[in-house]
Amino acid sequence: MTDKTNSPQKQANHSLTKAAVNGAHIIAWAIDLEVSGATNPLTRPGLGPWLRGEKGDYDGIAAYDVARVGRNVRDVLNTQQLLTDQGHIIITGDHDGIWDFNDQTQENEWIMKAWGSQMELRQTQKRNRDETDRAREAGDPKQRPSYGYMFVRLSPTAKVDHVAVDDVGAGVIREVARRILVDETGKVTCATEAARLNREGVPAPSDRRAQLYARPAKGHHWTAKSVRHILTSEAALGYLMHDGRPVTGQDGKPTRIAPPLWDVPTHLALIAKTAPKGTRDAAPRGTQLMTGGAWCGSCGQVLYVGGPRDRNLYGCTGRVRGIQASAQCKPAPSIGVAELDAQVSAWFIATYGAGEVMKRVWDPGTGHTAQIAELTAARDRLRADRDAGLYDDDGEAEWYRARYRSLTDEIKALRALPERAPGMIETGTGRTIGQEWREVDNARRREMLAEFSVRVTVNAKKGNGRRATRSRQPRVTITGTPAPAARLLAEAA
Repeated sequence: MTDKTNSPQKQANHSLTKAAVNGAHIIAWAIDLEVSGATNPLTRPGLGPWLRGEKGDYDGIAAYDVARVGRNVRDVLNTQQLLTDQGHIIITGDHDGIWDFNDQTQENEWIMKAWGSQMELRQTQKRNRDETDRAREAGDPKQRPSYGYMFVRLSPTAKVDHVAVDDVGAGVIREVARRILVDETGKVTCATEAARLNREGVPAPSDRRAQLYARPAKGHHWTAKSVRHILTSEAALGYLMHDGRPVTGQDGKPTRIAPPLWDVPTHLALIAKTAPKGTRDAAPRGTQLMTGGAWCGSCGQVLYVGGPRDRNLYGCTGRVRGIQASAQCKPAPSIGVAELDAQVSAWFIATYGAGEVMKRVWDPGTGHTAQIAELTAARDRLRADRDAGLYDDDGEAEWYRARYRSLTDEIKALRALPERAPGMIETGTGRTIGQEWREVDNARRREMLAEFSVRVTVNAKKGNGRRATRSRQPRVTITGTPAPAARLLAEAA
């Protein structure tokens, strides 16, 4: 897309001209921008469906040159043979007329151009590998910046001068990290945070990158996998990364190219907090207030949303789903969504509404233990390299001893410092719980219910037996943490 000599518009103009010269006209375009020329033409999103016969009838293809067909000799020859067998013609801008593969001279010319394209690709790949190695050794950033960072260039076409923190992206992911760390209910997870970000219209990482470079966003969405990757990657510590690991510098430590989004203790805490829990009790992500939060008074199963479109209901489906514990759940309790939501909301405000919202933030502590662990790991890597036969020469051996001694001195100095363990810090906000409840959406309200251990049980209207009678049990039972001891965690730090 950025090569002016082979721009999409120039390629299109040449294809139009060559088609017209040969008495043909374009009926459709197979556009595969940002797709490697080494990709098999049959699997390209634009060209592949035409070659596989999935797009309808056509007489042939027109391309800017043979390299546009492919940059792998085998793929180019296979594509040519496929089109020829199908009776399709091939026109390229680097050849006069329609290709005639019954002519041995033209066949050899096609093979030579395909070979030249492959050689050019191999040279490009080698240059990229060499540049990657050079950048890694020099501690220079390459490829794309991690979420929360951006490349800074002194002029639009210059090389990257340095890596800076993207305040918008960093603010988003730091808030995600804070919410996950302070949660004690298990209801704030990478999945629910991805759903929250999508609901609030926060651009996904690829779209945020497009915004930074004035490119159109593609409407991608956050996923639990992308959230967890950003939170647990050491790229958030400002390190230069290669193959998912920090690049080690000449001092034996990870090479830092930007300010960290958070410190090492927070990084370790995020890894522990986002680790798979091995349980199916996933946090609900629906839009209804009591999604996953109301239970059947007869069999104890979670109520699901169902019923007619004009009147959604929370109902027990355990017996219908064949759950053994729900075999005698007759009649299965159900209640209108709006009715139950209103009862729970009124009860919550009446019970806790006058209390003060508490702000909870994560305090990473001094972090000396984590720093010691990081330096010890770096020292262990050096020792393992030495054991493997590295640093045996006189000059390298002296470098090894200096680096090893330096790391050991740092570890000793940190061990002599007092350690403050990480934990939570709570302060008042001056806002009431009732105000918080009225200002947030249902997803946040579910978190508030979980923070107070609120449990809602729905009983059937009528009892069992030959004669239906009114049950003595209350229709809805709501319980939670005793009000005097309850405190709510703030949404924003």
